[in-house]
Amino acid sequence: MGSPDRAALRAATNQVPPLVGHNVVAADAALTEAVVRHGSGAVLDDLLPLGAEAGSEEAREQGRLANVHHPELTTYDRYGHRIDEVEFHPSWHWLMTRAVGHGLGATPWERQADGDPDAHLRRAAGFLAWSHTEPGHGCPVSMTYAAVPALRVDDALAKEWTPLLASTAYDPGLRPVSEKLGALCGMGMTEKQGGSDVRANVTRAVPQADGTYTLHGHKWFTSAPMNDVFLVLAQAEGGVTCFVVPRVLPDASLNPIDVVRLKDKLGNRSNASSELEFDGTFALRLGDEGRGVRTIIEMVAATRLDCVLGSAGLMRRAVSEASWHVAHRSAFGSLLADKPLMQNVVADLAVESEAATVLALRLASAVDDLVDPHEAALRRIALPLAKFWVCKRTPAMTAEALECLGGNGYVEDSLMPLLYREAPLNSVWEGSGNVNALDVLRALGREPEALDAWITEVGQARGADTRLDAAIDQTLALLGELMTDAEALERGARRLAGRMAAVLQGSLLVRFSPAEVADVFCASRLGPSYDGTFGALDVGRSALRAVVERTTPTVA
Repeated sequence: MGSPDRAALRAATNQVPPLVGHNVVAADAALTEAVVRHGSGAVLDDLLPLGAEAGSEEAREQGRLANVHHPELTTYDRYGHRIDEVEFHPSWHWLMTRAVGHGLGATPWERQADGDPDAHLRRAAGFLAWSHTEPGHGCPVSMTYAAVPALRVDDALAKEWTPLLASTAYDPGLRPVSEKLGALCGMGMTEKQGGSDVRANVTRAVPQADGTYTLHGHKWFTSAPMNDVFLVLAQAEGGVTCFVVPRVLPDASLNPIDVVRLKDKLGNRSNASSELEFDGTFALRLGDEGRGVRTIIEMVAATRLDCVLGSAGLMRRAVSEASWHVAHRSAFGSLLADKPLMQNVVADLAVESEAATVLALRLASAVDDLVDPHEAALRRIALPLAKFWVCKRTPAMTAEALECLGGNGYVEDSLMPLLYREAPLNSVWEGSGNVNALDVLRALGREPEALDAWITEVGQARGADTRLDAAIDQTLALLGELMTDAEALERGARRLAGRMAAVLQGSLLVRFSPAEVADVFCASRLGPSYDGTFGALDVGRSALRAVVERTTPTVA
């Protein structure tokens, strides 16, 4: 017979309710302020339905299921026919339907062409907010968005593919694109022997009599192999060249693309990343032979922006979960949110998240500006800076947020382990930290207007904070010192890139964020003794409380 105390024994008390039923756009002050600042209140209103759906209990569950049930590769059907099909769980398709439906694919390129001045800002804010649901499906969405600038090298190919990539209809399945309502795009750049060194690629492109090519070789990392078309680099007679490779040919036959295997990855488990083999694969040249890297670099730049947005989204989701937890969990006689040291930690995480958000949306607004040369130059220098810094900060920040939940954050049900496994990805994808730091040096050396743009942008906050002023001067002094020695410059590339990115974030926070947020950032990140430890802020308690309250979600 059971004990009369069994009901009490099994009662769950002092447990935090799941963070569901909130609008992830409306709950994010840094995001909403940036959208209105760079766009308008109307743009923000457009994003609220997305925010409500992203914060729903259903979205949380669909994201969980998509990561529990991983994609599966079937190379042959029961009759022995090669099919190379990747099957996804219905939750993946639920997420993709809504991501594409909310216009997070290539939609803004057509909206911009139709005169929408905030098309990319709207999409960027939506991409960041929708990342709260599940990060893996953002990969094919991002590549689809990024393909359009590269496709514009060839008017005919751009006109053929852009309307399908810009569609808000998610239409999965291997069929000729003439039968589809929308399409998705991927990319195949890296190979076994080269990785980021794509000029070492050995995949061959053989010209045919009709002006097409066939590809022969192996691609080491190609995500979302079920996409409808891919931009692929291969060696033609004139050098590394970019090609458009459809998954299905117009006669409904499969293009000879063998999916060798799916990668067993640390995170991003819902998304299929594959190795592909080409042997007589049909391809159309995009741009001139030997200009492949220059052609596809436009796609790389756009995906780098999404790396920043995705990492900022991970940060925001992590700090939301941490601040929500401490606002509802008691220990040692009071709420964790009222403990001075916990306030210090959560406030520090919140400022890190806000800095990432304001920088990401500042860059998105620059994509909307097609006229101002300052905006173009700022994109050139600030994209690799932000990609290096924000993506590099995400793993440590996510780990600290997980720790705020204690053991509850270490179990899969909390979804914090999912965020933690995902956190390093964007620092690797589209160029590792070293690649982006060296790209910063390339911009500084070849395009003096890029440095001028950085100086102009950070200079708009001159005089508002002495710590920021000092950091600007110190960063310029560091650049001058490193520029005297080529080897020292490369050796110090990470130090320089990190400093330039942090100063850029500081200038944006000083100009646009509440005083307590800017004060915390400048007092910590721009100080000479900052070591990256979260929760070591030397700031008054009232300021910490204000920052924590600003970042804690509320549920209606």
